[in-house]
Amino acid sequence: MEQRIGSSSKPLETAAVDPAAIPGLTSPVPAEPEDGTPDPVEETTSEAEAPEDSETPETSDAETETSEVETETPEAEGPVFEASDRRAKIIADHSGVRLSLDDQECEFRWDEIGAVETETSRFGKRFTVTVHTPDRRWYPVEIEAKAKSQHAEWETDLDKVLDTYFEDEKEVEESAP
Repeated sequence: MEQRIGSSSKPLETAAVDPAAIPGLTSPVPAEPEDGTPDPVEETTSEAEAPEDSETPETSDAETETSEVETETPEAEGPVFEASDRRAKIIADHSGVRLSLDDQECEFRWDEIGAVETETSRFGKRFTVTVHTPDRRWYPVEIEAKAKSQHAEWETDLDKVLDTYFEDEKEVEESAP
């Protein structure tokens, strides 16, 4: 009788193997048509969108830059939590939670988040924020504080953001008629 030595569980697909395993890390790939040829409607719209030189009004570069900034970053009222060190960064605001570590980033909208957990190290200066998704995945990021006293400040700032934007399912059910 043969017996296997070691674990019988299958290895999990992780971001190291498949970056698409983390929602928000990679952009979705547009679906290709079944016949493999591009849609002719898309080609005609891209040609129609290209302005001709004779019809474009002249604008200064400063006007163009300010209008692009206004459209790209709509300002929303409300609390914002931001904490970072030399490697990691956490931003929580009206759009959701963004985690980054070195050159890896992931973004979660509030409707994609099941829970947000914080933890402080007992002896060190590390502050850990873990984002849990409803599909039982979690994404932790550790940030090293300059002083351990900074943990309390970060905790209260993050609580303000979570209280403002994160709605528990029970609260949503209770508020529904």
